[in-house]
Amino acid sequence: MKTYRRLLKYARPYRYFVLPFFIFTLIGVFFSIFQFALIIPLLNFLFDQHTAAELQKYATAPHFSLSGSYFKDLFYYQVYHLKTMNPVYALYFIAALIVTSVILTNLFRYLAQRCLVNARTLLVKRLREAIFEKMNYLHMGYFTKEHKGDLLSRMNSDVFEIEAVAANSLEVLFKEPYVMIGYFIALFTISFKLTLFTLLIIPISAIGIAMVTKRLKKEAKDMQASIGRLLTIIDETLMGMRIIRAFNATDFVLKRFSRENDFYRKASLHGFKRRELAPAFSEVSGVMVVAGILIYGGMMILDNQKLANPSGLQASSFIAFIAIFSQVMRPAKSMVVALANIQRGEASGNRILEILDTPIEVDDKPDARLLTAFNEKVEFKEVCFGYSEKRVLNNISFTLNKGKTVALVGPSGVGKSTIADLMPRFYDVSSGSIMIDGEDIREFTMESLRSQMSFVTQDIILFNDTIFNNIALGRPDATEEDVINAAKIANAHDFIVETENGYQTNIGDRGIRLSGGQRQRLSIARAVFKNPAILILDEATSALDTESEKLVQDALENLMKGRTTLVIAHRLSTIKEADEILILQDGEIVERGNHFDLIEKEDSIYKRLTQMQKIA
Repeated sequence: MKTYRRLLKYARPYRYFVLPFFIFTLIGVFFSIFQFALIIPLLNFLFDQHTAAELQKYATAPHFSLSGSYFKDLFYYQVYHLKTMNPVYALYFIAALIVTSVILTNLFRYLAQRCLVNARTLLVKRLREAIFEKMNYLHMGYFTKEHKGDLLSRMNSDVFEIEAVAANSLEVLFKEPYVMIGYFIALFTISFKLTLFTLLIIPISAIGIAMVTKRLKKEAKDMQASIGRLLTIIDETLMGMRIIRAFNATDFVLKRFSRENDFYRKASLHGFKRRELAPAFSEVSGVMVVAGILIYGGMMILDNQKLANPSGLQASSFIAFIAIFSQVMRPAKSMVVALANIQRGEASGNRILEILDTPIEVDDKPDARLLTAFNEKVEFKEVCFGYSEKRVLNNISFTLNKGKTVALVGPSGVGKSTIADLMPRFYDVSSGSIMIDGEDIREFTMESLRSQMSFVTQDIILFNDTIFNNIALGRPDATEEDVINAAKIANAHDFIVETENGYQTNIGDRGIRLSGGQRQRLSIARAVFKNPAILILDEATSALDTESEKLVQDALENLMKGRTTLVIAHRLSTIKEADEILILQDGEIVERGNHFDLIEKEDSIYKRLTQMQKIA
């Protein structure tokens, strides 16, 4: 239950639903018990079970007192007063009280349920928001280690599990114990000995149920993990459908999905067997308890009849006892099912808390300041960095002066993109420092630091929204004129106006309705619109055809005018004009200089690369 105590914190403040819930529940329990207690006078009335002394007692109105006996005597006075007038009137009176008590019972149950539903919906809303917010603040390395499908599963199916199963179960555990307590008070009032007998045999069924539900938590965890893997397979298949068909890998993908789907089916089957066994066991044990009560209570009535003991357990009271005890079994069964479901929900809760408990490794310092402007230079000073234990960068040092362009060149995996990711603090350096205008970037808030930068990457990230909203990302106050100007600079305006709805055209998931060159020009327009002081270009033209590359390269040149730019490129023709070119190998800078200096060096790596690409 520790998991649920932590999750319930998201439903605070409790005062808005706890007190009303308890009030409505207690009133509902009172009327529920009252309706079954009326069985006793109804049976006594129908079968005329009262002695002459009792009839004489109820002939006059009782004296007022705050006690249960007063209200009981008042009730019988009213019944027998009406009976003397017309027996049918007394019958109507009892029936009307039963109907009224049933109506009031269900009314207050409904009001109590509304209080808990408010808490439940608030819990789920805040839980989803907390997970989504935490995921947006986690360092980028977290998403390289976790499967996207598993994260989607935690955001979707695990939260749904909490909402649909655990939250409902918690409602039961909050409500039903008080209902049971009320019923047992009534049972003790009717017969102490008979109620004590029921309390002795009920724990036997409880022990059996506990044994049944013991392994539900592990099986639920396996199910949720399997859902995450299934979502990963589905996402990868949808994203790579063209490659899958091109390589005739459809059967391979289908078998992979089928294996995981079968694992989920088996885990679900095991969980279902145990989960459904609990209420079945509860039902059987409940019938056995009732049978024991019938035998023991029947023997008590027979003994009382032999001894002519009017103060002992009577037939009418015994029938009322059975009726009330049958209602005890309903909340008891609900609690059994709830305890089984809570084992499932706890597995989902733990998976959610794993995300919420993940430390934020890259965060603002408590006294971080705003970076209001970029004036002079960006400096990398002996920067080292690694993913987990793998070292990627070793003692990287260079300076990017304002208005200048520095290009990074080297084979894949040498740390070029890592350098670009360190500037906006997607990661923090392991050692060394990155300085802006002579101050460590960790002294500034990440939001103000990133506001000075803009990115155009090889992996084009666009959203299932309009062209306008993709260009003006994160700026709800953007004007149409500013967006159009940015699109023109990026050579995107002409193709945009030819689309169905112009700037209000929806581009589909990840911009699927556009060509590669069009998507890249939109990402450039987005960078232009931000009007950054520092521009980072990561393989921005590597995946384009010749015509698209020319349009994109022209757009990039427009974007780079007067800006401080860090360029990552494999196509060396795009960086000939860079002020400085850094050649990286094994995480270190092995050569540096401009294009003309580097091609004049004998045995230069850069010179060899230009010759391979036939660049003069």
